[in-house]
Amino acid sequence: MSTVSMTVNGEAVCGEVESRTLLVQFLRENLGLTGTHVGCDTSQCGACVIHVNGKSVKSCTMLAIQADGADVTTIEGLANEAGLHPMQQAFMDNHGLQCGFCTPGMVMSALDIVNRNGHELDESTVRKELEGNICRCTGYHNIVKAVQAGAKAMGGS
Repeated sequence: MSTVSMTVNGEAVCGEVESRTLLVQFLRENLGLTGTHVGCDTSQCGACVIHVNGKSVKSCTMLAIQADGADVTTIEGLANEAGLHPMQQAFMDNHGLQCGFCTPGMVMSALDIVNRNGHELDESTVRKELEGNICRCTGYHNIVKAVQAGAKAMGGS
């Protein structure tokens, strides 16, 4: 067993893990942060996307010990007492979710898209950037609209 320490959603956390423990398992099982989903176990679906040191990561592809000392943000770390994050609100307002299983990973990926590409996103950019996220319920039309609306809201326009 190894001890890992990291900052998750602004709080210092630590825990004992086996060397083979995935970061997604640590978040869900040790910390009770179940908003990060496991959808495929093969890194294909994107349901487990979180941010590690400000970058989008599929947490099923990273060991917990690799995140030792890192700053981790999960879907639970976005909203605050004032309300939902603008991207979360955009998903709700634009019906960018159906069953909701993929939504946390989509939202976290969308934030990374905005951070890398800015607040004015065209449809083709959003569709290309979301290729690593699978939604089995929708045709992505409303997800794309939600990402574009969230990006604009984050930019203040």
